[in-house]
Amino acid sequence: MTLPEQKRLLVLTCEVLAREVQHAAARSPRIVDIELVTQGLHDLEKPGMSETLQKRVDAADPKLYDAIALAYALCNNGIVGLAARTVPLVVPRAHDCITLLLGSRARYDEVFGAAPGTYFLSPGWLERDHTNLAAPPGVTDIKQKLGLGRSREDLVAEYGEENADFILEQLSGGLKHYTRLLYIAPPFPVSPSSEDAARARAAEKGWSFERTDGSLALVEKLVSGDWPAAEFLVVPPGHRVAAGDPGGDIVRAETK
Repeated sequence: MTLPEQKRLLVLTCEVLAREVQHAAARSPRIVDIELVTQGLHDLEKPGMSETLQKRVDAADPKLYDAIALAYALCNNGIVGLAARTVPLVVPRAHDCITLLLGSRARYDEVFGAAPGTYFLSPGWLERDHTNLAAPPGVTDIKQKLGLGRSREDLVAEYGEENADFILEQLSGGLKHYTRLLYIAPPFPVSPSSEDAARARAAEKGWSFERTDGSLALVEKLVSGDWPAAEFLVVPPGHRVAAGDPGGDIVRAETK
């Protein structure tokens, strides 16, 4: 499906992709409006993420927009259940935003297959890292929801010593299986401090460091209205996003 020339498009994007989406939108033949959504939304359970995004979708003026494009991937089923009301939704067929940063599912499979224990960083991840636990309006503080920022003494008082130690171990142990940090450099100029920060993160964790070039191929298609069915799902009004075959379409549309 291709959007007709000069139709207005609303793009809802995770702030991690802010630079990529804004760069592509500046070169798009379409009229593009962009709304940034806090990266911390990923740290909520699925209902919190989908409900917050649904409010953004529902707030879009159907008289103004011909489609709402989501610069999101499946993201641990965080977009599952999102409903198109009177305006179609467009969703990339991708498991996570690394696919969007690399430009295709094939490239993601190639990069990830070469070293499964890879931690990915991009300028967007680094720039938003210090605020990525900021709660969106109307959502319980994410730090509290995850138990972060609490001392061991507080956790012991509430859960007991054994449970407190287990909670702390789980919160800090999620990075144990990583051995490599791969920095995805965008195809436009950014401050060298981003790559320097990624190198420092790798050294701090004792991981090897590598750099690879990112691609705007998927993002450019998303914001230009070029949506081949193999790469994008168009959800018509009256339907919602559902999880598809992980090795195939990834996402699909179903009736509400």
